Amino acid sequence: MQVNIITSDDLQEFKAGLLEEIRDLFHFKTTRQKLWLSTSEVTEFLGISQADFKKIRQNHALSRTRIQGTFYYNYKDIEKIENERQQTDSRISRGPVGC
Repeated sequence: MQVNIITSDDLQEFKAGLLEEIRDLFHFKTTRQKLWLSTSEVTEFLGISQADFKKIRQNHALSRTRIQGTFYYNYKDIEKIENERQQTDSRISRGPVGC
């Protein structure tokens, strides 16, 4: 049976490699899609005014957090609103059934 001796240098090298891989995973996730959007990012994403977004906020339960006076909204909630808007728009553009 072969015995391998692990030195502290080996552990430091392993740690550095592991931390780099973890950082790469987080960087990949955050560059793919942000988890929280500011009000201006939401209005740009939805293509609406801030007044229209205020109406949406009043009619929907949106997850949000406040950091230094700025509200951030959960991306998944905003994505659901966008999907609902697209479905509503497609029903309106088709018109009533039977015409």
